[in-house]
Amino acid sequence: MIDVSENKKFISTAELRNFGYSYYKIGKLEKTGMIKRVNRTTYENLKYQGDENDFFSAEAFVPDGVICLMSAARYYGLTEFLPDAVDVAIDRKKKVSTLPDWPEIRIYYFDPVRMEIGVREVREGANRFHIFDIEKTVADVIYYRNKVGIEETAEVLKNYLGRKDRKIDRLYDYATKLRCEKIVRTYLEVLI
Repeated sequence: MIDVSENKKFISTAELRNFGYSYYKIGKLEKTGMIKRVNRTTYENLKYQGDENDFFSAEAFVPDGVICLMSAARYYGLTEFLPDAVDVAIDRKKKVSTLPDWPEIRIYYFDPVRMEIGVREVREGANRFHIFDIEKTVADVIYYRNKVGIEETAEVLKNYLGRKDRKIDRLYDYATKLRCEKIVRTYLEVLI
């Protein structure tokens, strides 16, 4: 039996090996319906008992990906918009081999500088996913406003500005590093 059978949705081959499973035993677990191969390095734990979260799937299918744009905005409560797919950023030099039928995952290819700034890890029990922090999310939504939509961008920014925990200095710092300071400043001047 998998040591994390009831509290971890996805498990890597390396984790199974660390628990003492040989490749033969991993194959037996797959044949008996305890796990299902997701890609070359990850299995879905079919005995998982915890809460379902689409972000766990995104982490499993796009291991170096980071939850971004409207999915991150929804996570932080910056929008009422319910995305029809999980927005995931990945370094433009990386490739994704397999994507699930559900949840739908929408891939955005970011340059390496944009990928490094503002990443945080969220843990829920034994599960985890990576997401951009709130200021990086706002900066990205403004930068990609034509893909996201102007109304959605305005909603995200208004809700961000209404928060007590906002950090405008960090938002400007990110905007400067991401070379979108001028447009961020314009949006803030209109809304403040």
